[in-house]
Amino acid sequence: MAEVFLKYKDAVIKKIPLEKDITTIGRKVENDIQIDNLAVSGFHAMSVREGEQMLIEDLNSLNGTFVNGMKVSRHVLSNGDVVLIGTHTLDFVISESIEIEKKDVQTRDHLLDETVILEPEEQQKILASTEKLEVIGGFIIVEGSTDKNDYLIKERVAAIGKDDHAGIRLKGFFAPKVAALINRRREGYFISPSSGKIMKVNGEKISRRHDLKDGDMVEVSGIKMQFYIKA
Repeated sequence: MAEVFLKYKDAVIKKIPLEKDITTIGRKVENDIQIDNLAVSGFHAMSVREGEQMLIEDLNSLNGTFVNGMKVSRHVLSNGDVVLIGTHTLDFVISESIEIEKKDVQTRDHLLDETVILEPEEQQKILASTEKLEVIGGFIIVEGSTDKNDYLIKERVAAIGKDDHAGIRLKGFFAPKVAALINRRREGYFISPSSGKIMKVNGEKISRRHDLKDGDMVEVSGIKMQFYIKA
């Protein structure tokens, strides 16, 4: 069994069972999962069942598809993976892919008991509201060329790179457009390197999501910076 929870700012908009081999996701009404948001391409991505595996595949979307903070073109999903499309998230529950411990099942069932499927009017209220995240933090640049020395990360997703919209803007001709992504969640921050990029946290190479702690030292694309939690 596989299902997905379409969410906006941690509020569940809809629960969708993944019964088809291919489930399309995008802004147009023809999609199996429609996300009515201008940041989402007409046909943005699709989930694909291949044997016992479930995959997410980006359909050459303008803004990209991210799994646990990492931009992907095609990715094998695991139970609990969070896919970011535009400003919405899709939480995948794939019970057939792994053995779920009793504690995890109880936790999930408890959350499902509390889930309220929103009516369209309530959805619009959620979209118009702002979420108060509990943790606020940022980075102090220790070494490297950036446009400033201290960055407070307030966005849900912020990029590190020379892209014009990057949360931490890198300088230099050879700086990558996106070197890493920082995700801010209710419980804290995590960072993920962009595909093919080398990142270190406290001197150790990191190839996937890393949950940040106060004082962590991050090195990526020629910069060294220290993460902090604002008191």
